Amino acid sequence: QVQLEESGGGLVQPGGSLKLSCAASRNIFNIYSMGWYRQAPGKQRELVAIIYYGGQTNYGDFVKGRFTISRDNAKTAVHLQMTSLKPEDTAVYYCNLLIRVGDDYWGQGTQVTVSS
Repeated sequence: QVQLEESGGGLVQPGGSLKLSCAASRNIFNIYSMGWYRQAPGKQRELVAIIYYGGQTNYGDFVKGRFTISRDNAKTAVHLQMTSLKPEDTAVYYCNLLIRVGDDYWGQGTQVTVSS
């Protein structure tokens, strides 16, 4: 079993920045991917950013160059640097770890609120 610990959420003004971090409770080698998803009230969970084992990344269309996902090669961890935040980015952000198909884990979520 693996637990994911998320940190970095909070309240930020429009145009501001936040960095989210997610670390697994133990190091796991050769994972398939780690990523961030978000869910706003009344909406479906959607992909924010994902980084694969080989280093390839993919982002939701709404990101438009504002966010950057990176991983910590020393441990099973991933970071999401978010800039130029907008009110519509307000959501609960969830970390996901996919070790292999059918073996994935979710964090408990961290609230990001963008408001003046």
